[in-house]
Amino acid sequence: MHLSFKSFLVLPILFASISATAQQKFTPEWSKGVVWYQIFPERFNNGDKTNDPKAADQDGAYPFDITSAFQIHPWTSDWYQLQPYEQQNGKDLYYNIQRRRYGGDLQGIIDKLDYIKSLGVDAIYLTPIFWSPSSHKYDALCYHHVDPTFGPDPAGDVALMKTENPLDAKTWVWTKADLLALKLIKEVHSRNMRIIFDGVFNHMGMKSFAFQDIEKNQQASPYADWFSIDSWNDPAKGTTFQYKGWFGVKTLPEFKENENGIVAGPKQYIFNATKRWMNPMDKGIKDGIDGWRLDVAYDVGHPFWKDWRKWVRGINPTAYMTAELVYPIEKTRPYLEGDEFDATMNYNFAFIMHDFFIQEKSASTVTQFDARLKELRDAFGNDVALNMQNLMNSHDATRLASAVANPDGKKFGDWGDYFNWSQKSNNKSYNARKPNAEQIQKQKLIAAFQMLYLGSPMIFYGDEAGIWGANDPDCRKPMVWEDRKYDAETFNPDQSKHDPDAVAFNKDLFHWYQKFMMLRKKYKSIQLGNYTTIEKDDAKKFYAFSRRLNDEEVLVFINRSDKPVRFTNALLGKNKFKDVFTKKQVKEVLVQPMDLVVLGNN
Repeated sequence: MHLSFKSFLVLPILFASISATAQQKFTPEWSKGVVWYQIFPERFNNGDKTNDPKAADQDGAYPFDITSAFQIHPWTSDWYQLQPYEQQNGKDLYYNIQRRRYGGDLQGIIDKLDYIKSLGVDAIYLTPIFWSPSSHKYDALCYHHVDPTFGPDPAGDVALMKTENPLDAKTWVWTKADLLALKLIKEVHSRNMRIIFDGVFNHMGMKSFAFQDIEKNQQASPYADWFSIDSWNDPAKGTTFQYKGWFGVKTLPEFKENENGIVAGPKQYIFNATKRWMNPMDKGIKDGIDGWRLDVAYDVGHPFWKDWRKWVRGINPTAYMTAELVYPIEKTRPYLEGDEFDATMNYNFAFIMHDFFIQEKSASTVTQFDARLKELRDAFGNDVALNMQNLMNSHDATRLASAVANPDGKKFGDWGDYFNWSQKSNNKSYNARKPNAEQIQKQKLIAAFQMLYLGSPMIFYGDEAGIWGANDPDCRKPMVWEDRKYDAETFNPDQSKHDPDAVAFNKDLFHWYQKFMMLRKKYKSIQLGNYTTIEKDDAKKFYAFSRRLNDEEVLVFINRSDKPVRFTNALLGKNKFKDVFTKKQVKEVLVQPMDLVVLGNN
């Protein structure tokens, strides 16, 4: 059903007053409508070459090879090309990619905070930075120390950590890497931005202090009840040491849970580590992180999250908590009722966007797109909707620049199938080449919609720079910086070659992202306003909506088709809407193919 142009101007005010009284508010005010920037630290920027990791730092991480030739991988090299040091072990590309380290560190992030700020970012989400042997660091050795190779004195940090008792938080030391993390937090805050850390509280790495002690001392270990142990080494009984790993992965032993969630030992450790980063040295929350992103939240029992939320909010009443969930609405609902999380990484938004913007032959209609967005927008109440991290890709998904180059394959919403299909290692026909101009225009349209839609848009580092890549590990390429000269991509994974794809910072794309992020900052109605559909035209693939807050209003007109679309309404002139970029008054809207027009009333 089409709303009349007049009715869409009146209805939002009525609906807003009804929903505001009907919905419980439990999310922070600062996180509503902010722009998020996700960073994978090891691949973002190498700011300190003196701390670069060595082969031994990978002990315990796949592919469990610390003896083959190793060096810090050239930052600007061709992604699929095996370097001479890698060729020595005789293994294939994907074996070697897991051994690669590019040297990204915390100093590298600090050095680029002005760049991030200039883009228009409000808040930063870091994937794990705690001590770990992998590049991704979801196999933590501990939660209370930053990885030594992210700081200025790796050897000194490791020696210092040996003096403490992990079970006694009073003995915990502050390493050079830890102190650099505190400096990072301070530098972020000084730029009026926020920062959250990644909490991986379902499992630890097999080389963690707790699990190493269990392997050595078995039942006698003070950590014996921390993990899900199936059997112990017992020659008399004929049993061997067996335990549960996350998704069967033995390098990731899972914490034990009971009816109250994670059991007392690891629970207390997690709580202590949580406080350490939120109120470091008990000097106040102004020096701590602003919240958490919780890894595989669906694999930790609800009782733990309820207790943990109380603990977190007891430390900082405005802390933000967002969960990694890839669930449909009904299975997500229990996590977003006010006693666990404030938001999720909104993959459901990405699924809807993918079906409408990225697919071609199998694309959703405008009507379907609008209906699905409304269902998701209304599912958890406006308070939550404003906080949802509306992403299109992440460290666990194919790059947006490659998603647009692979329409009509698997549907993103079919998570498992899509995840495997979009990995080049599993699907040789997946297009991992540089997107063409038409595909980049599609990325632009998607990015603009992200910034104009209700919620909190989140981009993965390098989306704005033009980084492309298939799913993990290809989505984790090193950041493309404007002041560096990169080798063209000419290699395929099997080491055959194709025509060169030039790799360089995409200034035009950067300015496009920046333009819409800054527009979002300018208009409170885009950040916090109501959302009302104006027009749905399936035949023309034309969609229009309004964002309104008090007297301020922004109108957005989207043309998903390959033909220009003209939209006329007498009230456009009467209400004095102007193009938000040119400031010219508009009485008739002409939207070019795969493009948009944005109007404002001030």
